[in-house]
Amino acid sequence: MPTPNDTPFPSNAFRRQDETPDADFYHFPRFVTHIDEGAIAAVTQLYREYLPANGAVLDLMSSWISHLPEEVAYQRVVGLGMNEQELRANPRLSSYVVQDLNQTPLLPFADNEFDGAGICVSIDYLTQPVEVLRELARVLRPEAPLVITFSNRCFPSKAIAAWHALDDRGHLALVQRYLETAGGWHHIELLDRSPNGYQSDPLFAVVGRVV
Repeated sequence: MPTPNDTPFPSNAFRRQDETPDADFYHFPRFVTHIDEGAIAAVTQLYREYLPANGAVLDLMSSWISHLPEEVAYQRVVGLGMNEQELRANPRLSSYVVQDLNQTPLLPFADNEFDGAGICVSIDYLTQPVEVLRELARVLRPEAPLVITFSNRCFPSKAIAAWHALDDRGHLALVQRYLETAGGWHHIELLDRSPNGYQSDPLFAVVGRVV
């Protein structure tokens, strides 16, 4: 299994325009949505299709809203994010953890603890994505799904250099490469779930399952 020092990514791939501590950037809550209603509906539909009802779900890089389908009940939903005020305001979370994954990519959860996980419009901010995805493979149960969604919008100063250098198709390939490099994932799907309509935000997803 690859280690952080032998991943197939150039050393500058994970640099950012703003290298100040992320805790400073996320210190103040942002009670806004980062994609429009059409793209949010596409995220919710993916969760409806892939995340098991009545299961334990991990909302990684969470905030004040999780975009989970309202009609689906889960055993519990655990959020991990950067701003406690946002997490505290999220009505779908059973519990939450405040943690900077770029500083500490190890997840504070037991092996095989969750039945599914989602990362919504945040994968582009991870500076150690392989380590985080390796940890996700550890805390998810065998065959549990991970739904990673993203659009063409971001905080430019905090997105990694590789994200800026690629187009939508390149982003799909990059996230797939993350999963392959992390190991422990199979049945990886690359999806374009962009809503119909010229003015809607696009929505793309990479879905993998734990071996």
